[in-house]
Amino acid sequence: MFGLDELKQTRYFQEVAAKAKLEGKVEGKLEGKLESVPNLLEMGLTVQQIALALKLDIEQVQQFIQDLSNSDNPPESQAQSCQESGKSR
Repeated sequence: MFGLDELKQTRYFQEVAAKAKLEGKVEGKLEGKLESVPNLLEMGLTVQQIALALKLDIEQVQQFIQDLSNSDNPPESQAQSCQESGKSR
């Protein structure tokens, strides 16, 4: 049976770890973009302008705004919700 050190050296483990790291970076970038949506709305930008500026789908921005208005959750929680919906560009 493999010990932890041996397991970490296998190609499969390294590929899975690399994929997880990449997915984490992508999710973090999306979360950061979505967190700026409320401020951009306050500045008077339209949903279309926000989506264009942040390089997101209009549907992502609309869903985030809807989720934000339907709950008292902070933007970070809403960003996670949008990520889980599988919508990313």
